[in-house]
Amino acid sequence: MPQLAVFPKAFMHALCKDGSMRLSEWIELAAPLDVDGLEWYAGFLEMENIANWPRFRRQVEDKGKVIPMMCCSPDFTHPDRHFREEQISRQKRWIDMTHALGGTYCRVLSGQRRPELTMEEGLKLAADCIEACIPYAAERGITLIIENHYKDDFWEYPEFAQQMNVFCKLVDMIHHPNFGVNYDPSNTYLAGEDPLELLQRVVHRVVTMHASDRYLKEGTLEDLRREEGGAAGYAKRLSHGEIGKGLNDYDAIFTTLKNAGFNGWISIEDGVDGMAQLERSVAFLRRKLAQYWPVATTQL
Repeated sequence: MPQLAVFPKAFMHALCKDGSMRLSEWIELAAPLDVDGLEWYAGFLEMENIANWPRFRRQVEDKGKVIPMMCCSPDFTHPDRHFREEQISRQKRWIDMTHALGGTYCRVLSGQRRPELTMEEGLKLAADCIEACIPYAAERGITLIIENHYKDDFWEYPEFAQQMNVFCKLVDMIHHPNFGVNYDPSNTYLAGEDPLELLQRVVHRVVTMHASDRYLKEGTLEDLRREEGGAAGYAKRLSHGEIGKGLNDYDAIFTTLKNAGFNGWISIEDGVDGMAQLERSVAFLRRKLAQYWPVATTQL
C-alpha cells in the first residue's frame, strides 16, 4: 500500500519567510495525524544551518514518522550559465539535505517560463541541468522527481514545463533509474488540461504523488491563465481545497495508479483552512487507499 505524508502548505510563509513558526511546532502539529511521514521543503529558514539537519530528522523519527521527500524548486531555465551552475550547486546541496534527513526522493523542476525562452531552448537547458544532478543523487541513493508543476510560491513566472506536451517531452529526454515523476493532478487543471490524460501518458514513470484539490474562488481557469505571469506566488483567485471536494476524480486516479503497480509515497498538500481540514483530507485518502490497496489477510 502507498504511504502517506503531509506538507505544511498552510504555513509556508511562516516557515520560509518571516520565521513566525518554528519547524518543531510544525512537527508537533503533524505528529497526531494518521500519516507515515512529513514531506520537507528545502526553503525552510531553519534548514539553512546544516547542524539542524540531523536534529530535525531525530525530532520527526521520535514521533514515529519519517521524512521521505524533499520539495525544492531549482530554476534551470535561466539564460545565464553562471546562474544555472549555481542552481545545480543548490540542487546538490538539497540532495545532501534529503540524504541527511533519511529521505529517498528529491524534487526537481524545469524552471520559470520566461517570455523570451523558446520551447527548444528551455527543454535543453532543463534536461542538461537535471542530468548534471542525477549522478550525484544516485551516489546517495536519492531519486530525483520532476513534478508537473504550476508555480513555486516564490516565483514570478509559471513553470516552463507546465503544459502537458512540454512536460512529457522533458520526461522523455531523461532516462535513468534515479529519475521519475511526481504526479500532481491539480496542477494539470491550471494548464487547461485533463489530469487523467497526463497520468495515462506518464504513469509508467510516476514514483511519487502530491495529493491536493483545487477550486477557483471566482472566475474561470482561463481568467487564471491570463493573470498568472508577472507576479510572485499564486494568483489570488486560486485556492487549495479539501481533498475529495474539488475538481479531482480520485477514484479514476487511484484506479490508474493501482493498475500500473504504483506503490510509492503520496504527500498531501492541504490544510490551508486549518488542521481540522487537513485531518479530513488525511481521512479521505486513508479510506481511498484501503479501497484500492486493500491489505491482504491470511486465512488460518
